[in-house]
Amino acid sequence: MNLKKIWRQLTAPKIFNRGYLPEAGGHQVYFVEMGNPRGIPVLVFHGGPGGGMNLRYAQPFDRRKYRVILFDQRGCGKSCPLGEMRENTTADLVEDAARLLDYLKVTEKAVVFGGSWGSTLALLFAEKYPERTERLIVSKIFLCNQDNRDWELGHSGLFYPDMLGQVQEGAAGKKNIPEYYADLINSGDLQKQLRAVNLYGSYENVLGRLAPKLGYAEVDETLLASCRVMMNYAANRFFLKENEIMDNIHKIKDIPTAIVHNRLDMVCPLKGAWQLHQVLPKSTLRVVPAAGHSGKMISRAVKEEIAGIM
Repeated sequence: MNLKKIWRQLTAPKIFNRGYLPEAGGHQVYFVEMGNPRGIPVLVFHGGPGGGMNLRYAQPFDRRKYRVILFDQRGCGKSCPLGEMRENTTADLVEDAARLLDYLKVTEKAVVFGGSWGSTLALLFAEKYPERTERLIVSKIFLCNQDNRDWELGHSGLFYPDMLGQVQEGAAGKKNIPEYYADLINSGDLQKQLRAVNLYGSYENVLGRLAPKLGYAEVDETLLASCRVMMNYAANRFFLKENEIMDNIHKIKDIPTAIVHNRLDMVCPLKGAWQLHQVLPKSTLRVVPAAGHSGKMISRAVKEEIAGIM
C-alpha cells in the first residue's frame, strides 16, 4: 500500500464546479473550480501557448482555505474548437479570465497564479485589472520580449547547436523561423504539419535535457492543436507590443508578488525573473538551485512560498 499516494488523494482539492463560459468569438472556454466554494479565490493561468490546465496546479493551495479557478485557454484542452486561432489573441485570453470571474460572481480580489506562459498572462491580467488582483504568484517567468526571442532561436544554440541546426535547416534558410513553421502547420497538409511539430514544435522540450532528441514518437490531434496555437502565437510575437509587460509594470508596483525560478532554466532564462524583481518593490525572488524548466524542486518551492505568505 502506497500511503503517500493515498494521502495525496485524500488531501487533493476536489472539483465542485465545472462547465463552459458563454460563447465569445466562436470559442467555448472550459473551466473548473476546486477547493472551498467560499474560500479565497485563486485564478490560475496555465502554460503554453497551446498547453492546457492540469488539476495539479491546484495542489499547492490548502483545499480548506482556497477556491481555485482553472480554465483551458482558447483552442486548448477541453475548450472548443480545439486548435482554433480565429479570435484567439493574448488580449482575448486575458478578457476570458475577467469574464470567468464575472460569470462565477467573484467580487473580491483574487490571488493570480501562473508559470511560464501562465506567468505572462498573470502579469498582463494584473496590469489590466489591478483592482481585481490581491497578490501575484508567478514562476518560470516569460516576459515575451526580444531577450526571449534571441534566446529561443539564437543563444540557446550555444548549448544545443545540433538541435537548433536541425530546426534552422528545416526552415529552408528563412529568417523568420516561427512564421515559416506557422505556415506549415496552418497548411492543411499533414506531412508539412508533422514536420513543423517534430522540428520547431519539439525544440522547447529539448532545452535543458542532457540527452535530447527532436521529434515525438506519436502525434495526435491534441498535440497537433497545441503546436498550432503555439506557433501562431510565436509567429505573431504573442500578440504583444515589445516590452509591453515591463512598460506597464508601474500599474502593479503595489501588488505583493512572489517570483520563483530555476537557476538553470533553459527555456526561460533567469534573467527575466531578475529583471521583474528589480522593478517590483513589493516582490520577492526565490531562485531554485535546479536545472530545467520545471521539476519537483520548483514545484516544492512554489508550494512553500504559498504556505509562507498566505
